[in-house]
Amino acid sequence: MTPLRIAVAGAGLIGRRHIELIQASRDCQLCALVDPVPAAAALGAQHGVAVYPSLEQLFSAQRPDGVILATPNQLHVQGALACIEHDVAALIEKPVAHSLAEGKRLLAIAEQRQARLLVGHHRAHSTILDKARELIYEGLLGDLVAVMGSALFYKPADYFDTAPWRRQPGGGPVLINMIHEIGNLRSLCGEIVAVQAQASNATRGFAVEDSVAISLRFASGALGTFLLSDTAACARSWEQTARENLDYPSYADEDCYVIAGTRGSLSIPSMRLKYYADSDQRSWWKPFSTAVAALEPADPLQRQLTHFCQVIRGEAQSLVTVRDGVRNLQIVEAISQAALTGQTIDTASL
Repeated sequence: MTPLRIAVAGAGLIGRRHIELIQASRDCQLCALVDPVPAAAALGAQHGVAVYPSLEQLFSAQRPDGVILATPNQLHVQGALACIEHDVAALIEKPVAHSLAEGKRLLAIAEQRQARLLVGHHRAHSTILDKARELIYEGLLGDLVAVMGSALFYKPADYFDTAPWRRQPGGGPVLINMIHEIGNLRSLCGEIVAVQAQASNATRGFAVEDSVAISLRFASGALGTFLLSDTAACARSWEQTARENLDYPSYADEDCYVIAGTRGSLSIPSMRLKYYADSDQRSWWKPFSTAVAALEPADPLQRQLTHFCQVIRGEAQSLVTVRDGVRNLQIVEAISQAALTGQTIDTASL
């Protein structure tokens, strides 16, 4: 099969990672870079492809089979609309848009035009989540009752020094980090219909939150709690437990989610199970049966690229649609509103 021709817009860290994956793939090949910064020229020369300052200039010169939009957040919608206009499939790095209103605008156009768009919530392609969903759907845990989650990590000072906007509203962990977790929780436990939250900036004293305690209600009636902090010296985060990005040190004794049902519980990503083998003998006085579910490690970004190629060829529907991306934005916006107002926010109202 002829390799698909993929262009990458954005020559930053995530753009360079996408380029590495394309170069290692049999399904596709890099055909162009799009970025106006001078450093992009050297990167293009390194990979032997043309560099264009804008998507419009790319489309005037050639027609790729697909474009990966690894641009700054505020350019995601603009780039996606350009791809729609030229009937070119696009993988849009998360978040799908820099605001909920812009996300909804893109959604309306994308669905009207039946555009081939995949949103880059790459954890949706994780074999860890695949296995967890399988165990939940098989009914091993029974009816879901509760989920406890955390994203606790410590961002160093230079993270803020190199990008001072991260000290201001919009630069905190709710908008930057929590959107990953929302995608995970929705895929595992179903829709989130209401949220409550308390936020604090007491540790760093910036104009934006550094820690948030969140309560979640799922459509099934299950409840969840989530602790989020970028100033906690703790390893209970996806990055430090999943071992999917080896740039982060990881700790096999830590989990970031525990999902509990009426028959058992699952800790993620260690995949440790505790369950009652006999549902008629459930009691806190009775011992659990225990097991560890087997996993096949894989790079979710590589699996996402394979899936994107299938979407381009019409062999698959997007696993993460623009509607999914907008829904994740809605939940994040609800958390921000709940923390600001102290009220319970119905997510359907946004």
